[in-house]
Amino acid sequence: MTKELWINLPVKDVKRSTDFFTKIGFTLNTRFPATEHSASLLVGTKNIVVMLFAESIFQGFVNNPISNLNQGSEVLFSFDAESKEEVDELAEKVKSAGGTIYAGPGESQGWMYSFGFIDPDRHRWNVLYMDMSKMPGM
Repeated sequence: MTKELWINLPVKDVKRSTDFFTKIGFTLNTRFPATEHSASLLVGTKNIVVMLFAESIFQGFVNNPISNLNQGSEVLFSFDAESKEEVDELAEKVKSAGGTIYAGPGESQGWMYSFGFIDPDRHRWNVLYMDMSKMPGM
């Protein structure tokens, strides 16, 4: 049924957000050239596409006001890492690219290692390594 997952995000400055995400390891999606109003990025190898749209364009798609992310969170985007070291490396890339770490790298629940960050437009992300051999009930 599903071939790809597309995540559409409103952003204040498409170029700034594109620069941020490419600095942390997302790649430009060459199927859709970047413009001043939109950019397409690929995450990992599992056909996940992040589309960045200028807020005015995004609002036209959803016919609804854009959430004020300074007052709350609408969604948490999570993606996996291959190792604890990759989690730590990505945390450093996020800091260097100008993102905000809201939860530093660390163990969680005895089987996960993760960190959380906020991108330049205040969207929240979580990166985690899961040691499935330590997952309760496995």
